Formats: sequence, C-alpha cells, structure tokens
Amino acid sequence: MILVIDIGNIDTTLGVFAGETLIKHWRITTHSGRTSDEIGMNVRNLFHYSNVDMEQIEAVVLSSVVPNVMYSFLNAIRKYLKIEPIEVKSGMKTGINLRMENPKEMGSDRIAKLAAAYALYGGPAMVIDYSTATTFDVINEKGEFLTGVTAPGVQICADALISRTARLPRFAISMPDSIYTKNTVESMQAGLVLSHIGETKYMISRIQEELGIENMKIIATGGFAKTVDQEGDIFDAYVPTLSLEGLRILYEKNYGKRKKKNKQ
Repeated sequence: MILVIDIGNIDTTLGVFAGETLIKHWRITTHSGRTSDEIGMNVRNLFHYSNVDMEQIEAVVLSSVVPNVMYSFLNAIRKYLKIEPIEVKSGMKTGINLRMENPKEMGSDRIAKLAAAYALYGGPAMVIDYSTATTFDVINEKGEFLTGVTAPGVQICADALISRTARLPRFAISMPDSIYTKNTVESMQAGLVLSHIGETKYMISRIQEELGIENMKIIATGGFAKTVDQEGDIFDAYVPTLSLEGLRILYEKNYGKRKKKNKQ
C-alpha cells in the first residue's frame, strides 16, 4: 500500500491505495504552526481509528502548494512511518508535456490532477478545480498542456464580500430555491453561486472556441464543484479524489516499475 498526501492552502487530503484502489481517504486542516510530532500523531490516529495497518505502507508521496509546512510533514513521515517520503517535483515523469515558458511555475497539485485526468479519461480534457482558487487547465489528445486559467475561488469571493461590507452577514454557500430572493442571505447566495456558474460556462465555451476543440472532456474536482453543477449538466465527470489519483499515478510512473524489478 502507498500513502499519498496533497497539501493545499486550506485543507490537506490523505489517501491510502492498495494497487489502484483507494481504500481510505481523509481531510484535515492545513496548519503551518503544527510540529512534526503533531502531524505524525494525527496521521497515526487516522490510521488507528480507520482500522488501516500503517505498517503496510511501503511508500509515501507528497504534493504541496504550501512550502512552509513541508519541513514538518517530511520529518513526520520519516519519524512516525520510518519511510523516506517522495516529494513531487519538476523532472518527474508525469505523462503531461508542459508547454509553458517556465514549467516550474506549474503547481505540483495541478500537474497531479492533469496526470490523473489524462490517464483516466484521455484527451483533450479540461480539469476544473474548485479549491482556494478556481483553475481551468487544458490538455490535448497527446497530453500536451495547452492553457491554464486561474480565477478567485468561491470561498475567496465570499470572504471578500463579507470583509469589505460592514453590514452583510456570513452565509452558507449554497444555491437558493429561486432567483426571487426574499432576504439578504438568499441574495448573497444567489449572486455568489450563479456568478460562478456563469463563469464556468463562459470559460468552457471561450476556451473551446479559441482552441478549436469541441469534444473536450470536462472533469471537475474540488469542494465547490457540486454546488456549481447541481443538475449535472456541465461536467462530464466529477472526481473529488482526483489529486490523490494523480499522486498514485505519478508514483507508478516514476517508482512502480523499479519496485517490480526489485521483486524479481
């Protein structure tokens, strides 16, 4: 079994794979103040209370967009799992050709998700990730990266609306029953959610038009994807664990063959 860890700005997602099967996954808050001991004990507790044998973990793969927490995570894995962790970095085999001025600018989390999308669905494909930022990343049928667009995320927009206005209250991010809103909260919910639905539809249409790709698969992930596409008529697939699948695939591409050779 392998443990994969995707460290995001707000949440950190962990998953355990047995072969290609994700047998367990968890989500914890990303906190830069945690020590390696705190992280290590948290990971041990997750395994313990989920009845997963941590001793069966053969490798640990990490991806992070938060550099200042990596030191504690890496040391926690070394100390509590007795494994030298594998950090996703540039130079790894990914199956994705990053046709960019500076490929190192691409976040490892986005690379992992594109690798998963291409391995699972082929190309051309667009990965829309509704996380801290909303990103629209596109690959062609050869796995070549064509373009990536980054927009403010749903939660960022909600926080900005609240922090910049003195009398508007905090509210749950959900779709109201009707555009005919009856109070301030419903008004804010409608404005936030409907504007992001419009953003998504326009971005898909604009990218398809400019790139001349009509049969592009639209693959969504991230916490707010279901809020944006409640009717299921925008995305071809919704994969909440896409980043974890991508980390597994990156491990297999870079270390899986070596592991098999060592067994022979």
